[in-house]
Amino acid sequence: MPAVVLIGAQWGDEGKGKATDLLGSRVDYVVKFNGGNNAGHTVVIGDEKYALHLLPSGILSPGVVPVIANGVVVDIDVLFEELDALVARGVDVSRLLVSGSAHVIAGYHRTVDKVTERFLGKRRIGTTGRGIGPAYADKINRVGIRMWDLFDEKILAEKVEGALDQKNHLLVKVYNRRAITVDETVEELLTHAERLKPMVTDTSLVLNRALDDDKVVLFEGGQATMLDVDHGTYPFVTSSNATAGGAVTGAGIGPTRVSGVIGVVKAYTTRVGEGPFPTELFDQWGEYLQKTGGEFGVTTGRARRCGWYDSVITRYATRINGITDLVLTKLDVLTGIEKIPVCVAYEVDGVRYDEMPTDQTAFHHAKPVYEELDGWWEDISGARTLDDLPVNAQRYVKALEEMSGTRISTIGVGPQRDATIQVHDLIG
Repeated sequence: MPAVVLIGAQWGDEGKGKATDLLGSRVDYVVKFNGGNNAGHTVVIGDEKYALHLLPSGILSPGVVPVIANGVVVDIDVLFEELDALVARGVDVSRLLVSGSAHVIAGYHRTVDKVTERFLGKRRIGTTGRGIGPAYADKINRVGIRMWDLFDEKILAEKVEGALDQKNHLLVKVYNRRAITVDETVEELLTHAERLKPMVTDTSLVLNRALDDDKVVLFEGGQATMLDVDHGTYPFVTSSNATAGGAVTGAGIGPTRVSGVIGVVKAYTTRVGEGPFPTELFDQWGEYLQKTGGEFGVTTGRARRCGWYDSVITRYATRINGITDLVLTKLDVLTGIEKIPVCVAYEVDGVRYDEMPTDQTAFHHAKPVYEELDGWWEDISGARTLDDLPVNAQRYVKALEEMSGTRISTIGVGPQRDATIQVHDLIG
């Protein structure tokens, strides 16, 4: 049975939570392998809406084992806030596993994140201020704190002292903030240690044994391809590998284990935060997509920037991730638009780019080259097969499939779990 990676193929917020939830009944494990609580998933089940930030979406599927793997940075306070909120709504969270090698977000990470972003001014990245970047920086600088460290107070104090040594100089002398003490940080981190301990384990071993036993494991990426620290629109990116390769290092499995990669795309494009966005709309259509699509961040509440579908970045995402299937979401949002532009290439200083320019300056100045497709007026929220869609909606899907370089296997026509058209099986 397969190990399947599911990633965002744009700038995030594509509907990965719904895609994961759709597969829930056929999956044994759902693994979060990167990021932290800096991005969220919204899952609608019947009349109930769930907003998840740190937890894998699979926690809502009965029988599924949700896993927070080693590539994630964990804010323990947020973890337990989410768990308690789900328990209050009758969700069983007892199966959750957390990697002992996952790094911990401490209070000083959040402080550094916020003051640094303010200090950057107009050069700001647009972070969420939740300490994700500084926690990853400490991981790379080898002064990070891991889950295992919370169960040895002496080791924890030593590591916190080492991490704060340089940061306090920065906070006091550069940012004019007070120094953070070792004791207050250790006390904060130990608050949930005993409750956390039964969840913490070697998740890499668990997952490899599950695959040996022919279990279905879904690796759920946070953020998206265009926010990947290596392959995204650097420096306006996240601090982890949000592409399919990140599942291998972020969960501790071998690359030969992966049998398929599912990419999730909206029928248009959105972006949160700073950075270039070639198809961004500043007119009534941008406002229309934002309002009709409910484009506001699950985690931050920030309004998302909106634009037309960009087939250039989808082709790029297909290549970078080895995408085998696309899940197209929010097709229903486009209903009622007479002519729908789709970006098929870029123009930079008179030169046409059919593929993604990796030069930062070129991408920043890229102008979209559009083709217009005929729209439709019919309500498509009840469609459950491709033939149920209006002819022009079918043509739109087919055109996107041809432009994007891989097949569209699932189409979302509404926010509900069952508002979905299944064209091809996502798990072969």
